[in-house]
Amino acid sequence: MYMKELIYMDNSATTRISSEVLDSMMPYLTTGYGNPSSIYSIGRESRKAVENARELVAKALSCDTNEIYFTSGGSESDNWAIKGVAFANENKGKHIITTSIEHHAVLHTCKYLEKYGFEITYLPVKSNGIIDINDLKKAIRKDTILISIMYANNEIGSIQPIKEIGEIAKENNIYFHTDAVQAIGNIPINLKELNIDLLSLSAHKFHGPKGVGVLYIRKGVKISNMIHGGGQEKNMRAGTENVAGIVGLGKAIELATIDIEKKSKYLITLRERLIKGIMESIPDTILNGDPINRLPGNVNVCFKYIEGESILLLLDMKGICASSGSACTSGSLNPSHVLLAIGLPHEIAHGSLRLTLSEENTQEEIEYVLETLPPIIQNLRNMSPLINEK
Repeated sequence: MYMKELIYMDNSATTRISSEVLDSMMPYLTTGYGNPSSIYSIGRESRKAVENARELVAKALSCDTNEIYFTSGGSESDNWAIKGVAFANENKGKHIITTSIEHHAVLHTCKYLEKYGFEITYLPVKSNGIIDINDLKKAIRKDTILISIMYANNEIGSIQPIKEIGEIAKENNIYFHTDAVQAIGNIPINLKELNIDLLSLSAHKFHGPKGVGVLYIRKGVKISNMIHGGGQEKNMRAGTENVAGIVGLGKAIELATIDIEKKSKYLITLRERLIKGIMESIPDTILNGDPINRLPGNVNVCFKYIEGESILLLLDMKGICASSGSACTSGSLNPSHVLLAIGLPHEIAHGSLRLTLSEENTQEEIEYVLETLPPIIQNLRNMSPLINEK
């Protein structure tokens, strides 16, 4: 039996910061502490480091450097994209289209806008977690100003038809925002080939530091500022720059997009072995999300008759870190809104397990999980009153 101190399979919640990224950050946490807005030498060095990181992000996404704005992370980027476009364009209309499975940074922002008279259409998804393009087309109105649909779902891994969505948005002269927090570093993204107007990302999802992200804003997009103050980020986002974090993000996205196809193939191999092993060894198991059109390292299943929280605690005792859904909803007694949206009943949705992999995971770790998980599920079912109601 394979075993080490910790097997980490919750990479959709956060990833381990890589040693190369940490090394790139250290000078700006110690000697290179200058404020990028200062004109003396250590300030200029900080400014140079920020702009170098901006170039790395732009190269990774195939866009212009002046379209990259640094933020505190994915949630701020989502908030800025949606509120900024909404308030800057409300004279044209107050209708926004999103989906029922978005991250709460999008859903809660849309709910907030409803208080200001905006109308939100929440598109349903099919059982595989992917929208029906016809539903999107039907939802478009003359007063629709924004479509916000995530690139790939953080819980079930399903990848949306982003290129087609972007084409529809462009044809109808509607801005298109995508939350690509889970996609960056897992899926090749070329913004020159996609009709995306705004894109959110967060460094800690691809082995960068927490607390720093990006909002890509295509040149010409009409958007209001959300944070007011100084003139940082081309007068668009006030606040002294998180230089070390920005440098780390730049290095992380550079590393994450090198040989991305090779990494994806490796993760798919691990993912398919894990899915096959779970489905074959544990009866009454449901695979959530599209079986093929999903993130390379995402495995999300539901085990009937048991609670997901108990699974996590028992896996933790065996040194395995996993999740029952989004880290942002942990502590909630309600089942995942994503699992409910794809049609699962409450009692089944409560038995979910999410295992998300990175290139640091190994085949030996997969086999250890496949040895460890079945007896855990069986023991929990032996104690479950639900199984007697079959």
